[in-house]
Amino acid sequence: MSLLSVRLSRALERGRAPAASPATRAELLRVLLRKRAAAHNAGAGDLEAMLRDQILWSLPMESRSD
Repeated sequence: MSLLSVRLSRALERGRAPAASPATRAELLRVLLRKRAAAHNAGAGDLEAMLRDQILWSLPMESRSD
């Protein structure tokens, strides 16, 4: 997926009704994982890497108590 394709996709999204935000963290992760899989299937390595970072950021963190 080229930069031009990403820009076109974003321009089309701006013309659509706003998407509802995910209700739960699990739903957010499902959306991100689907998008990452689609980027992988399209051969968009940069987009897939960006989505992987977002997935890692959205995962719950547990602190270690010793």
